[in-house]
Amino acid sequence: MIPTFVIFLREGIEGSMIVAILLSYLDQIGERRRFRDVFIGIAASFGLILAGGVGAYYLIDHYNGSNVQAYFETITYLIAAAVLTAMTFWMSRHARTMSSELRGRSDVALSKGSRFGVGILAFQAVGREGLETMVFTLAIIFASSHQGPAPHGKLLLVGAVAGLAVASAISVAIYRLGAKLNYKIFFRVMGIALMVFAAGLLANAVENLQQLGWLPFGRHVLWNTSGAITQSSNLGDVLHSFFGYADHPTILQGIVWIVYLGVCVGLFVSIGKVRPKRHAQRVA
Repeated sequence: MIPTFVIFLREGIEGSMIVAILLSYLDQIGERRRFRDVFIGIAASFGLILAGGVGAYYLIDHYNGSNVQAYFETITYLIAAAVLTAMTFWMSRHARTMSSELRGRSDVALSKGSRFGVGILAFQAVGREGLETMVFTLAIIFASSHQGPAPHGKLLLVGAVAGLAVASAISVAIYRLGAKLNYKIFFRVMGIALMVFAAGLLANAVENLQQLGWLPFGRHVLWNTSGAITQSSNLGDVLHSFFGYADHPTILQGIVWIVYLGVCVGLFVSIGKVRPKRHAQRVA
């Protein structure tokens, strides 16, 4: 539940930011008639991503219990971890210029005179967030599917709906009431949280690869805490899905988890500290 909540909250706020910037700019330049095109583009992206996600899930589930499913799951884990990392660093670098970049692309779309230009822009912008969310959600579902049947799936759905609901409430508050959200702090906290999640996905990928015999080294078990907290329990499922907890992890899983977090979180935090100093030097 917690992983899907964080994912949908983060992606929901970023997606709503994009839509708000688009609609606000169109309103400022007197192009409110293009609102419909934006909403059509958003609806089309949602429909395509939902259909693709459901199709991918049932395709992979068709090979349940086979090595093919393990291959698909491992690839999904790796892709999700890579995209999570890249997305977090990208947002850290482009958060300040997102509005101007989106407005510039809107001007280009409007200047071409295409009926669906702005709709396509909305489709691309929101669709990117939707595609990321689909990959992350599939990875979460695969990671949780090993912990037990339907109840875990229901909790994931509850987390996703709750994340979208909170993101929508925050977006409405910002738009209607003029509330201020410190996006820098928000994306910093969300970025670190998602990197912890990505570290867990990498550990899951290592576990699959070791079970497939592709990584025959580092297989010594570090500990066995199944007597206290099993991965199949509700608490174990939460810890596994979000932190990558394993009740009997291998040495390689532990090394990958620690090295990834140490390097990526360290770089992410240091980038945020260096940038204000450079800005201060320019002002001076």
